[in-house]
Amino acid sequence: MDGALRTRIDALGDGLHRIALGDGRRAVVKHRRAAPRGFFAMEAHGLGLLAAAAALRVPAVLAVADDALALEDLGRGRPGHEAWARAGAGLARLHARHGARFGLDRDGWCGAGAQANTPMDDGWRFFAECRLLPQARRARDAGLLDARDAGAVERLCAALPARVPAQPPSLVHGDLWTANLHGCADGDLALIDAAAAHHGWAETDLAMLTLFGSPPQRFFDAYQAAAGIDARWRGRAGLYNLYHLLNHLNLFGAGYRDAVRATLAAWA
Repeated sequence: MDGALRTRIDALGDGLHRIALGDGRRAVVKHRRAAPRGFFAMEAHGLGLLAAAAALRVPAVLAVADDALALEDLGRGRPGHEAWARAGAGLARLHARHGARFGLDRDGWCGAGAQANTPMDDGWRFFAECRLLPQARRARDAGLLDARDAGAVERLCAALPARVPAQPPSLVHGDLWTANLHGCADGDLALIDAAAAHHGWAETDLAMLTLFGSPPQRFFDAYQAAAGIDARWRGRAGLYNLYHLLNHLNLFGAGYRDAVRATLAAWA
């Protein structure tokens, strides 16, 4: 990060800022003075992985430091029908990029929640040991879940091979709620906030897109046409989204406990 940009960032408070650069470009700056070590480096790495897939638009990384990340400013706009269809097909192309194993060569973050990415050959084991079980332990240790809840998570993890079909380790965004499909100024859609990128089940990205709002059906139709995915993924969405509900429980508190317990009642 050059000195002039560093000086400007030091004057900013924590948060998201839009600034003009000296060369006429505009940048979005994420600034977090107490960011965990490697937090922004992982986001930059995740954006690089997504960009290399050439599947959906991704903002260029302009500079990265321990406490800040400067990105190309894509502006804000409202995507039209064709943009949503292109994005659905683009996500299918992203998921067609398969890794050798589940996980990644480094750990990441889902929002502000630490996320283990220990490489594994078994997707069911990966989802259990790197996603559901760590979140459940964290919630129980914090008094947000009790022993019965933790036991239900453990039973669900043991049953994953019977509940989830075999899937290859696809390149996934990992935190793909609707706000992370960003509408750009030109009406295109882009992937942002990529600190959770890893190789995992493609269906987990689709599931999260239905958790907090949802893209229009034309997005999913275009994805289906491009990927030929098993349409029964929607029936498994609640199971996959348990991870994100647990993460939200740990990050934001007991307001998510009822949703976690309802999901466990349906699946465990």
